[in-house]
Amino acid sequence: MTVSPSKALVAGLMVAVLSGCNEPVTTTNNQATSIYTNGQIVSVDDNIGTVEAIAVKDGLIVALGSNSEIKSYQGKDTKLIDLQGKTLLPGFVDAHSHLSGVAIQAISANLLPAPDGPVNNIAQMQQTLRDYIEQSPVVAEHQVVIGFNYDDSQLAEKRHPNRHDLDAVSTELPIMALHQSGHLGVYNSRALEIFGIDAESVNPPGGIIEREADGKTPNGVLQENAHFAVVYNMVPDFSPAQYMQALKAGETVYASNGFTTVQDGKTDPVSLKTFAAVSAAGALNLDLVSYPDLVKIKEDSPVHGPLLSREYSNHFRIGGVKLTFDGSPQGKTAWFTHPYHQPPLNQDASYAGYGAFNDDEALQWFELAYKNSWQLMVHGNGDAAIDQFIKTATVAQQNNPAADRRTVLIHGQYLREDQVASLEALDIFPALYPMHTFYWGDWHRQSVAGPERAENISPTGWLLDRDMKFSIHSDAPVTLPNSMRVLHSAVNRTTRSGATLGEYHRVDPLTAIKAMTIWPAYQHFEEDRKGSLEVGKLADLVILDKNPLTVERSEIQTIRVLETIKEGRTVFAADNQ
Repeated sequence: MTVSPSKALVAGLMVAVLSGCNEPVTTTNNQATSIYTNGQIVSVDDNIGTVEAIAVKDGLIVALGSNSEIKSYQGKDTKLIDLQGKTLLPGFVDAHSHLSGVAIQAISANLLPAPDGPVNNIAQMQQTLRDYIEQSPVVAEHQVVIGFNYDDSQLAEKRHPNRHDLDAVSTELPIMALHQSGHLGVYNSRALEIFGIDAESVNPPGGIIEREADGKTPNGVLQENAHFAVVYNMVPDFSPAQYMQALKAGETVYASNGFTTVQDGKTDPVSLKTFAAVSAAGALNLDLVSYPDLVKIKEDSPVHGPLLSREYSNHFRIGGVKLTFDGSPQGKTAWFTHPYHQPPLNQDASYAGYGAFNDDEALQWFELAYKNSWQLMVHGNGDAAIDQFIKTATVAQQNNPAADRRTVLIHGQYLREDQVASLEALDIFPALYPMHTFYWGDWHRQSVAGPERAENISPTGWLLDRDMKFSIHSDAPVTLPNSMRVLHSAVNRTTRSGATLGEYHRVDPLTAIKAMTIWPAYQHFEEDRKGSLEVGKLADLVILDKNPLTVERSEIQTIRVLETIKEGRTVFAADNQ
């Protein structure tokens, strides 16, 4: 069902998108292209603070100050925008997520639980999939069914669905239901048959094929590398136009949430070629930085070619590579030093998850990245995986000394306080995930790690104790790229039930904004041109209806994105401003 994009696909994509290209806004004299006045303009620069007005020329910021100070930049062709007291911030920089996944999610069945979707029990999941089969042009054309982001912790049954549950929807069409973590998937009998997974199949290294009561027959749930081995093969052979539709739909989701720079972490080879083609055709509105999956890409040409760069070409670049050291805490595949509070199905009380690599393999991949001077992003959730990460980084740095690598730890859910000191010593940049406190905070307390360990997930307080920069992210499509919920979660750390999880790790709103703007810009080696409102930086802007610095902290999640501006050009505007 899956094909790699050929030259024909690349050419087709270029043809499909050229008609949608937009010319940049330019001016030929010294007047500003546009001026925003009467606003609460939060520069995120401690030396500038909050100002009333900002002037933009040819996609760059040329001045900030009071209304009267900026008036001198007005010319006869300058566009004047009265903010009427609204708040203007730097455009949000996506610290970690997966644009390719968001693109596919946009054309898949929505299996999210409340408040983001309709699936709170298995019967609702089955009905959602049946409705999708009836209505989806993807199913009609490609005869494959993909459902995105069920969450067993929120299902009434408190279990994963299995192949029998999906067989009740269809035994003729292959069906995959993707777990919200992205680290597991449930496949019906037809899908298992297509991929040759049966009672004789063995677990791959770093993965598990879950079994039925006989200990042999697959129950449909595939974990980690068992899942990753087949998930990409469930993606249909999309036409150039369909690829474009999905990609643009995904990009729109980010733009509507105020993001001007997005990331695709763990980019697969198919998506990488698609991104390159779309970029070459000039069709990207936002900056997209890709981190290909090192295990899949190895030393293939893309990470040696011109796209591996600190500079964007038509809004696209390869920033480095990604490794995944373990799985998901909410999916109970993350690798801990202590057992899970409640072990998953068919595991005993000693179960503590598992890693993706042995120590030798981990060092091999690190060495490959470091020898090639590729920035390395490493997924590590459990503290055992982070131990391995720290040990491996220590050896790799000794063997390959270099300055300013900005190696990134992604997620760090169960980062221990002693490990924070190690990150600082190694100059590792933490990209944390405080949204877990809302979506799975109660689950962490009750089932994953117990009340005491759960208090310290995404421990931003320990980082601030050491004056360390960090970023925060949505990990979309694991959760929606809802910028205000990302901000709200870091500031409030409230769970679905309304409890506070880890009060010590709450951060003030300005710090949370920095973790979504200037600090992830630093993470990407882009702090000289993004992340704060300063003269000479890109006019990447977002306009909000309320100021997160002054609104009640409990109300941050209600703030609306009214407009997103990339290099002086509007790429999203709300219908009812």
